[in-house]
Amino acid sequence: MYAETGSQWNVAELEDAAHRHLISPAEEMSKLGTSGGRPLFTSADGIYIRDSHGRTLIDGPGGMWCTQVGYNSQPIADAIAAQALRICYNSPWYSINGPASELARRIAAFAPGDLDHVFFTTGGSSAVDSALRFMQFYNNVLGRPDKKAIICRIDGYHGSTHLTAACSGRAGNRPNFDLALDNVSFISAPNVFRRPRGMSEEAFLDMLVAEFEERVETLGPENVGAFLAEPLLASGGILIPPKGYHRRILEICRRHDILYISDEVVTGFGRCGHWFASEEVFDIVPDIITFAKGVTSGYVPLGGFVISDAVLARVSGENARGSFYTNGYTYSGHPVSCAAALANIDIIEEKGLLAHVREIAPYFQEEIRKLGELPLIGDARGTGLVACVECVTDPDAEEATDFDKEVALRVDRYCYEGGLIVRPIGSMCVLSPALIITREQIDDMMAILRGSIVRVQDELKAEGRW
Repeated sequence: MYAETGSQWNVAELEDAAHRHLISPAEEMSKLGTSGGRPLFTSADGIYIRDSHGRTLIDGPGGMWCTQVGYNSQPIADAIAAQALRICYNSPWYSINGPASELARRIAAFAPGDLDHVFFTTGGSSAVDSALRFMQFYNNVLGRPDKKAIICRIDGYHGSTHLTAACSGRAGNRPNFDLALDNVSFISAPNVFRRPRGMSEEAFLDMLVAEFEERVETLGPENVGAFLAEPLLASGGILIPPKGYHRRILEICRRHDILYISDEVVTGFGRCGHWFASEEVFDIVPDIITFAKGVTSGYVPLGGFVISDAVLARVSGENARGSFYTNGYTYSGHPVSCAAALANIDIIEEKGLLAHVREIAPYFQEEIRKLGELPLIGDARGTGLVACVECVTDPDAEEATDFDKEVALRVDRYCYEGGLIVRPIGSMCVLSPALIITREQIDDMMAILRGSIVRVQDELKAEGRW
């Protein structure tokens, strides 16, 4: 079945196999086993991807926020192959390997502050899960068994393990799953666009900070172990907090000895023009930074967290009290994945992609903001090479309506027909292209997106629905 016909896969057989046997993430169960669902992609190069019908499309979401250096990188492929032939696996429980050791050194070198030690996992969910488990371990070793509460945000997303899913405030991820945990507490999303009517951004910031401080007091500072936060809420709709938000929250965390975990699974490795966004973009040095996605540009799975020496010092050496941080995975520090990450970092450095993002991102954001002038778009926002436009059909509605979501899906469909993949999240169309994107490719992307939005506007008016 998985044989090639000339240079092409047997597409019909592969699609049949998927329909008969494959369960995909976020599977709509009423359509399980039916045709006409997700497209089959067959090849890719740079920022472009091709489907089984021969269409070449701009990959607007960059895979899933992760294809930093683009598709079809020979150096990464060579690094993967060479390491697989050298040593494809070692057990992390009783041995180490060269790529993991070197990758830890390199990540520590560009992490902010004293974040100097790295723990590797298999992806973003396991990275965040491991960081939260470290918080539990840490407070147990320190003799604070009750200091385990985790404060998270509505509309945040942190993963698909039981613990990380319970910490994820996106409503769409929660139905039909048992995710309620007594020690997880949610506060408001820093959604500037949806702030209370008539409230200034400065007043909104004060409200958010006051809510966090009140929640800490309500739970009891002696019971709160961590604040878990993406620098910007990615899957929640590219929500950029008001300026100063993270620093003011961090100050409260420091005052109450609460670990600040910055979830940079999306924003790390160049997405915002820096290796990590926490310090350079959002002005904080957290206790822990989680990462995944862009660390290998999506070529193979890898994730992890990098942690402060000051935090580690409290539970290591003479302070260890005989403890073991026994959390781990069969594929922690996998040599092939780490070799891919090292090659990926080399490419980012050699091609100057961090500087390229900082140079081209203002143009990307300017073009996104221009789309906000269209009548159907209520807000256009972003930072670095991540952005979204939010469809709003009723300006008086306080939150996105089902019709807004239907409209966004229609925009998504027309974009695909026009040669652009966007990621529809509720009423929003999200873009996070590869870091190698050029000004001309941004123009192509925006032309397709604009044309699709205008087409939907015209159709809605003709249908008398808007």
